[in-house]
Amino acid sequence: MNFYTLSLFPNLIKDSLKEGIIKNAIKNKHIKLYNYDLREFGVGKNKQLDDTSYGGGPGMILKPEPIFEAVQYIKHSNNITNCPIILMSPQGKVLKQSIAKNFITETDLIIISGRYEGVDQRVISNLITHEISIGDYILSGGELPTAVFIEVLSRTIPGVLGNKESLSDESLNNNKIKYPVYTKPKSFKGMDVPEVLLSGNHEQISKWRLKNSDINTKIKRPDLI
Repeated sequence: MNFYTLSLFPNLIKDSLKEGIIKNAIKNKHIKLYNYDLREFGVGKNKQLDDTSYGGGPGMILKPEPIFEAVQYIKHSNNITNCPIILMSPQGKVLKQSIAKNFITETDLIIISGRYEGVDQRVISNLITHEISIGDYILSGGELPTAVFIEVLSRTIPGVLGNKESLSDESLNNNKIKYPVYTKPKSFKGMDVPEVLLSGNHEQISKWRLKNSDINTKIKRPDLI
């Protein structure tokens, strides 16, 4: 899968994804990441990117011309005829595992990071196919949400995770929280690992994990039920 990001601070995205799973996914050619700087597409001699809001109001708005031009350039340079164009925005649908899975069959994704007081509505109405948020809180821009979205989606791509069971076994898959996990030592400060996990009985272990996943979900995330 090819990710094309467009932002004012492309290094924020690049640096957030240069280690760990995503680094290996790029190395092993499961994904490709291209980061474009919106400043290169600014309007006029001064490369203007934002302007005041019609009707008044605080802050600046990202202009439509640079974004339209940049998207056209990305498509033309990479022989893309059609692909999802995503705006990371607090107005978007809150990112969930199920939303990420909807993009798993795509070859190309263009992801735009919002900034300032927002993006000219003409961009949203005529260019953007999806608006996505990573939560109901305020950040300075969409670069970190872009990195989060890329990692969430990349983990669903076959081959990215070394263990095929890792993704299906994680929290939030199937709308459940993961069961408690333990490692060595077997006993620590009087706290013992549940005996069933030491039994070697995989059927009983599976039942224990399912039961405790349900309990965890009811206690910690009842909104998922």
